[in-house]
Amino acid sequence: MATKLSGKMVIGQSGGPTVVINQSLVGAVLAARKQSNITGILGARHGIAGILKEDFIDLTTQSVEQLELVATTPAAALGSVRLKPGQAECEKVFEVFRKHDVRYFFYIGGNDSAETAHIIAEMAKQANYDFCTVHIPKTIDNDLKVTDHCPGYASAARFVALAFMGDDRDNRALEGIKVNVVMGRNAGFLTAASALARQEERDGPHLIYLPERVFDVDKFKQDVRAVVAKYGRCVVAASEGISDKDGNPISTTGERDSHGNIQLSGTGALGDTLAALVKEAFPGQKVRVRADTFGYLQRSFPTIVSAVDAKEARMVGDYAVNHAVATGEPGSVAIRRLSSKPYSSECFITPLSSVAREATAMKDEYINAAGNDVTQAWLDYVAPLVGELPKMGRL
Repeated sequence: MATKLSGKMVIGQSGGPTVVINQSLVGAVLAARKQSNITGILGARHGIAGILKEDFIDLTTQSVEQLELVATTPAAALGSVRLKPGQAECEKVFEVFRKHDVRYFFYIGGNDSAETAHIIAEMAKQANYDFCTVHIPKTIDNDLKVTDHCPGYASAARFVALAFMGDDRDNRALEGIKVNVVMGRNAGFLTAASALARQEERDGPHLIYLPERVFDVDKFKQDVRAVVAKYGRCVVAASEGISDKDGNPISTTGERDSHGNIQLSGTGALGDTLAALVKEAFPGQKVRVRADTFGYLQRSFPTIVSAVDAKEARMVGDYAVNHAVATGEPGSVAIRRLSSKPYSSECFITPLSSVAREATAMKDEYINAAGNDVTQAWLDYVAPLVGELPKMGRL
């Protein structure tokens, strides 16, 4: 039997922003405006940090026109945060919630944000506080468990595909060896999207290296030599999280965030390391080698939004609020793919504990036997999410 909670809601954004994260925010806010049980809508500036400071924006007063403009704007409109709350912080959160009569909390983010939502939901239960917490999924890494894919991923994947499409033509015009480093700590979903850039057999990226496979320096050199021998050039896609056989990242800043995640994207060090290895692969030869690190551009670049991504990001925000009001049950929103041709999907709720903290990775069937490319099964999975890409002209 549905439990009807009546009171205000707080919504916050956490972790790395995406180009469609505000679609989820606006979807939730507009859905909340239709619910008589939600008596006020507070946006927390910088997520949990804003709640602790009682730094809220009143989202009941924003015009629909302004909200719709925000929805199509990249990055977190409320501001984001990377903060894992401890016992003291959680107790303070509940003081604030009680003070403002907050009965609903929606947190937009990845698996670390789901962990935060789970901690708060458990504390509410222990305190016998009538309250509902729902996690709204977001991450360009696409590494949340249970869900088929994550809002934010498809648009970032589209960016990667387009970037490699153009970069490959550049490399074809002035032949050499090009290394592009793509975001992806433990999962290669984003780097693997580079394969969508290929329209003919000779197109790059010619080699794709993912964190799901051990990165062997000697094999890397052999792979590059083989591609250059075949095509006279080589374009490489490498995840920032590639590691050696002992699990050590090939390159890292050494810094960690409050959730214990080691920082990988702060510099172009990995690109420089791989470029140096390429030069070692051709001793005594003058080879043209360049490296780029895509970095934060992948997650907040306007105009490259996937239509599927924008629609689903709005959908999960709307679904979260309707579920919370109808049931009063905590959980995390997930996406189920119903069909790939034509593409269709639906939302469902999974327990917070099934998403919190732990992440998933590329399936074995998506990675080739040599560990330096993807398979057709992968392309079948990702193509419907990214959408149609431009055709390249040739002479």
